[in-house]
Amino acid sequence: MGGSQSGKSDLVDLNRPNVARVYDYLLGGEDSFAADRVCARRVISAVPLAREIARANRTFLRRVVRFLAGEAGIGQFIDIGAGLPTQDNVHQVAQRANPASRVVYVDNDPVVLVHARALLARDAQTRAILRDVRRPGEILADRDLVHLLDLSRPVAVLLVAVLHFIPNEHDAYAAVRTLIDAMAPGSYLVISHVERCPELEAAARHYEHANAPAVLRSVDEIARFFGDLDMVTPGLVNVQHWRPDNQMLSLDGDVPCYGGIGVKR
Repeated sequence: MGGSQSGKSDLVDLNRPNVARVYDYLLGGEDSFAADRVCARRVISAVPLAREIARANRTFLRRVVRFLAGEAGIGQFIDIGAGLPTQDNVHQVAQRANPASRVVYVDNDPVVLVHARALLARDAQTRAILRDVRRPGEILADRDLVHLLDLSRPVAVLLVAVLHFIPNEHDAYAAVRTLIDAMAPGSYLVISHVERCPELEAAARHYEHANAPAVLRSVDEIARFFGDLDMVTPGLVNVQHWRPDNQMLSLDGDVPCYGGIGVKR
């Protein structure tokens, strides 16, 4: 599923660009409407690498989940701002490495929830819940999440391509700190986030009329989200350089998106 976290969850406005559907379009998906496609094309016009940024982020997600479910031995995942289902969703990647893996998808877009629940209808080890990253306490207390996951044991919390849709006034840092504080020792936090750089400033402006604004942050500002967690090698790096494999995109340069994994000791 693709990272997103939209604004209000009670209304579906098809005339307003939706960041989940824009992201789906950038990945080559078909679950978008005219307003989403217009926004996405304007973003691509401003940043020709927009599709490559989305795809590089997506392949980063696959690699980190494979690492967590396999090498790190994690069997519980919370994917916050999960976005619309696409190829190789978190539960599919995790269950290939560890068939017992359990996954809770979280998004505050009801359209995302409908698609996710349709996909997961026959998967007893996976749930999708309508919650908002800006209210992490409600995520952690959700009945479906608590029923499926044991938060007294290690869990992986995924915040992939979502925090750059949370404005500073909504205190994204406090939300992430609440999640970290609730994680048992041995848990992991995954973050990817676009970088603040001149070439993305114009693209960010096209999200001003979407259901969530784009918030660009420096690498140091992205690193602050991890707090005092220990970083898994190679640390916070360009997403293309986080343990690359033979499925990496072939690009002339780096995409302006950083990612990493922190572990709670």
